[in-house]
Amino acid sequence: MKNIAVIGAGWAGLACAVEATRLGHAVTLFEAAPTPGGRARRVDNMHGLALDNGQHILIGAYAATLRLMRDVGVDVESALLRLPLSLRFADGGGLKLPRLPAPLDLLAGIFTAQGWTWRDKSSLLRTAIGWRLSGFRCADSTTVAELCTGLTPRVMQELIEPLCVSALNTPVAQSSGEVFLRVLKDALFSGSGGADLLLPRADLGALLPDAAIHWLMQRGAPVRVGTRVRAIASEAGRWLVDGEAFDQVVLACAPWDAARLVRASGLAADGWCRTTEALRFEAIATVYVRGATPLAEPMLALRSHPARAPAQFVFDRSQLGGMQGVLAMVVSANETSREVLEAQVIAQAAAQLGQPNLQLVQTVVEKRATFACTPALARPSQVIAPGLHACGDYTEGPYPATLEGAVLSGLAAAKALNP
Repeated sequence: MKNIAVIGAGWAGLACAVEATRLGHAVTLFEAAPTPGGRARRVDNMHGLALDNGQHILIGAYAATLRLMRDVGVDVESALLRLPLSLRFADGGGLKLPRLPAPLDLLAGIFTAQGWTWRDKSSLLRTAIGWRLSGFRCADSTTVAELCTGLTPRVMQELIEPLCVSALNTPVAQSSGEVFLRVLKDALFSGSGGADLLLPRADLGALLPDAAIHWLMQRGAPVRVGTRVRAIASEAGRWLVDGEAFDQVVLACAPWDAARLVRASGLAADGWCRTTEALRFEAIATVYVRGATPLAEPMLALRSHPARAPAQFVFDRSQLGGMQGVLAMVVSANETSREVLEAQVIAQAAAQLGQPNLQLVQTVVEKRATFACTPALARPSQVIAPGLHACGDYTEGPYPATLEGAVLSGLAAAKALNP
């Protein structure tokens, strides 16, 4: 048994702490913020609403995340609303998959896509067949836009762009085609239910962090929420965390904080720090509004334009266990000022949803929500030095900045701890 410090209680840190405890290590969990969950957490609201720092979507292919939730006692079937993949718009257009075995669900969804011409459908079929024949591989320098040159504008606007921005949070012209294909393969071709949307019916704290913290405390793991780690150092084969000795340390904090701690430690890890500090980040804004009439579905896609209609998705919180009349409108890869963004989103809701009398509740902006998932991106290793590891969705791994990527990273870090 080793004495392990896990610094950061986001989803990666929680996964690492739970798995390391399960493997028999003595874990101490540090979290600087007053609320665990990292970039997927609940936030307090002056109106008494249970809001999150961003509206998250899980999919059926998130096997590691769903298993972790169950392991710490979350009732996944109650906490998540499972729906077949749907990218329908308020006007009825777009793609919606039926409940059929994969890949028949995708084929049926393409053939029944509302508003698509045969040219639209055939372009997607030809392109998808080409992706599958290639083993869902492409050159690491390929962008999503280059990957999809054979698709019609409608398919790009109503399928590829929404999928890309929701999965990679990076515009198609700048996104990694290699990572996009990997996500498509696992979601659409990994088996029935992989592409299902899993929409949270509880706040993000109840979805994993609360249960994980409770699970750890039941097993005697010290959980120090609201404790910012100031420094780490290596001394005589052990690691000091603000002067407290541990056998090994896992940095599960934000990448910029991890690089800060590593640089200040005096380690010869300039390469790791440079790679980490070179990452570029994208913002996600969630605009919560009230006074809405119910939507046709819990989640709808929106016709997005960066200059005048920035939101890509809208969620009806009343259909997801929340208060009546509250909508969450999500803007990925956001660079607009808060005031302009709010006005544009409310105007977009009036034009596309027929909701002219919405009132602003709160806007939550995560300025560095995800790393920009660009082609041939160099991501830092999980191993920094002997006894010092990193985990987080930004470290080396197959996925973009998703909850599944974070959880997989945390599990891998725990299993890499020296016995």
